[in-house]
Amino acid sequence: MDVLINELQMAQTLVLALAEDADETTFRTQYHPDLSPLGWHLGHCVFTECLWLHEKIRGDDSVTAPIADFYTPPHTPKAERGLLLPPQDAMLTWARELQEFNLHFLSALRPEWKEHELLRDNYIVHFLIQHYSQHYETMLMVLTQKALAETSLNGLKPSPMEALPLNQDRIEIPAGHYRIGGEAPVAYDNEVPPQHAELGGFLISRNPVSNAEFLGFIEDKGYQREEFWEPEGWDWCQQRDIKAPDHWRQTEDGIWYGVSMRGSYELAPEEPVSGISRHEAIAFANWAGGRLPHEYQWEAACRSGVLEQTGRAWEWCDNTFQPYDGFKAFPYPEYSQPWFDNHHYSLRGGCLHTRRSIKRPSFRNFFEPDKRHIFSGLRLVF
Repeated sequence: MDVLINELQMAQTLVLALAEDADETTFRTQYHPDLSPLGWHLGHCVFTECLWLHEKIRGDDSVTAPIADFYTPPHTPKAERGLLLPPQDAMLTWARELQEFNLHFLSALRPEWKEHELLRDNYIVHFLIQHYSQHYETMLMVLTQKALAETSLNGLKPSPMEALPLNQDRIEIPAGHYRIGGEAPVAYDNEVPPQHAELGGFLISRNPVSNAEFLGFIEDKGYQREEFWEPEGWDWCQQRDIKAPDHWRQTEDGIWYGVSMRGSYELAPEEPVSGISRHEAIAFANWAGGRLPHEYQWEAACRSGVLEQTGRAWEWCDNTFQPYDGFKAFPYPEYSQPWFDNHHYSLRGGCLHTRRSIKRPSFRNFFEPDKRHIFSGLRLVF
């Protein structure tokens, strides 16, 4: 338990630090329609700790009841959250005190609390570590969107990147039965129970698609050629005048460069492309003569140890996000169940900003196909 408490403390500290480093404006500004302000993410994480540790386990809702509507996502629209946040200094003090109290609570559990189902095998501690980690990554998305809105070249003189043909290094995964899914107490409800999947043989790229390979799609007018796009994706691309990944920008001379939360940077040709929607991933796959993997294929290949550069960009999968056979919502329905709606698609692997606690072969991320503010790319199967 002590090791887990230390890991939770680190997760708390990382989220708190992002909120502490922001000025008051950054703390409460919404920089993207799909993203809440930094301050709301901090408050939501602390509220969630108190919800499970005190309201659910101890039966004390004195902290959570007054703020439940604000920090329960469906109840307060994202666009209103920044205006409703308390002053930054007051909120930081509140967060620090409750985080410290919650760590003490976990280190000195009464015998009757230890019997609660949420504490079986320290489940809720694993859950809170991962919950913080997911919001930490989302807060980095917020800061990236802030930089995209504000950053110019800032003296950067990027070198031209040369488009490269698609890497032909492909691994054959033989037909067979494969284990899919995670194990308690670490896995989320949508990863269990473990499944046995019967897969046909397939080829999968050893590496995800790189920046230089994606540039080949751009230079071949992939964004202007309807034949590569699904109808929904083509309409989306045309209506928004999409011409490149979300995190890419172009100089007056036509040279592409990237923008991260730290500002502008030169794109590395061999790095996995990031900041693309599933619509763009599908179009690239069609252009390249491949397709996106089903998430079972991705996990089987990952567990076989043949994939390179996993965890550098989330990788879009071909299938919608669906429950596994035998799915049971836990510890609450709203984490997974609302998103089994045939409009959300699975992503696998993690990105450079994903913390170790959720970088596992079975972890399932899920987004709608037009989302590109996430740190997402693709890998192909054939």
